[in-house]
Amino acid sequence: MSTPPAHTVAVLGLGRLGASIAARLAAQGRDVIGWTRSGRPADAVRTTADPKDAVAQARLVLLALFDGPACRQVLDEAGDSLAADTIVVNVSTVAHAEATRLAQELGPCYVHAPVIGSVPAVTTGTLQILAAASDATALERARPVLEALGTVRPAPDAATAAALKLIANQGLAGTVLALRDTLRQADALGLPRAQVLDVLELGHLGGLVASRRHALEAPPSDAAAAGAGRATFTIGALAKDLALLAAASGTPLRGASGVGDTPADPEADIAAAATAPAPGDAVLRPLRSYIRGHATGDARHFRDAFLPTARIEGIRDGAFTSWTLDEYCALFPGRPAPDEPSRSRRIDAVDVHGTVATATMTLHHGPDTFTDIFLLVRVGEEWRIANKAYHRRGTSRRGDHHRPAQDPGADDHRPAGEAAPGPGTSASDTRGPDPESGDQET
Repeated sequence: MSTPPAHTVAVLGLGRLGASIAARLAAQGRDVIGWTRSGRPADAVRTTADPKDAVAQARLVLLALFDGPACRQVLDEAGDSLAADTIVVNVSTVAHAEATRLAQELGPCYVHAPVIGSVPAVTTGTLQILAAASDATALERARPVLEALGTVRPAPDAATAAALKLIANQGLAGTVLALRDTLRQADALGLPRAQVLDVLELGHLGGLVASRRHALEAPPSDAAAAGAGRATFTIGALAKDLALLAAASGTPLRGASGVGDTPADPEADIAAAATAPAPGDAVLRPLRSYIRGHATGDARHFRDAFLPTARIEGIRDGAFTSWTLDEYCALFPGRPAPDEPSRSRRIDAVDVHGTVATATMTLHHGPDTFTDIFLLVRVGEEWRIANKAYHRRGTSRRGDHHRPAQDPGADDHRPAGEAAPGPGTSASDTRGPDPESGDQET
């Protein structure tokens, strides 16, 4: 096999990132040949229909592919055309285990170099590049190409570089979701979107807001289309990266569902996730009925909120207790608690996943604070609460009995001195609340 020209770079993968990298390197005076599976031509560089042809012409091969399986497929297809000393630089975002396998198989000529930044950073040469190689010589040979794209930040090994990239994208997802929640609150307050974005540009969300201002200013119905037309990093790509992180870490990752369940085209820019509309009134209706039940003491609101088969469950006096809806409704006397003006309730989160949803609510009732977790289902066009579990925090009198010291009966909604339900018993096994207390269970 003849030795390819030293200055030729093959870019395999001419999607948004790959095409911008190829154009940047060509603008820096390098000979660039590109390949993409779609066969889509690139304006700035010459292309070939065969990855083997591209690899055979280059001394440095740069992979800019969607994921690990795509890298594997292309290398299996074109690997035989690699010269013995051809450097393979991989800027693709892959799982750290995949990065390790590639490094082991390609050996000292492999440089794993995931990047922080997208198309605008490529264009200006301001990418942050997490580069790792088992052979320092390979990294030094790749450095001139990488430095044409941004700043090289050495990592100890391919797995670490890959993992750090996934962590960076988790941070991005958190920022997108924080912006989404902020815009929803601003919309609820009736604030003009342009003024809100002006203020947000001054703070921690400023970078994201400034870079996607056009899409963020679009009306909600047009935001996804605006994001798709100017996409530099797509919802689908970010969701893929979060799924890789969740699988690798084995720990819960809220951002994965928050981004992945966005009701927008996966090819839309992440700005579409930030402008996704808040949950509609339909899913909030049973939660508001539940709040009205507490505010009025009228159990009819709970029957409106819950499915007839619902269970309300939690720990009372250290024992698990499960109520039917009828048993739960019997705890309420039909009038507000005496201290109702000082009580408050807040819906903290609602996450909708097709025909099911989860919700979290905080209730401040006197000295006690309750956290309620709801499972909701959509039956036809109507949402109802299928089940509720709660946790109670309050002034501890003894052990795990969270009750105000001045009212020993308030915790159990029974007159003082009456026995609490034992383990495995239901509320119907004991008397209901003291009608005069007005102290209702959450």
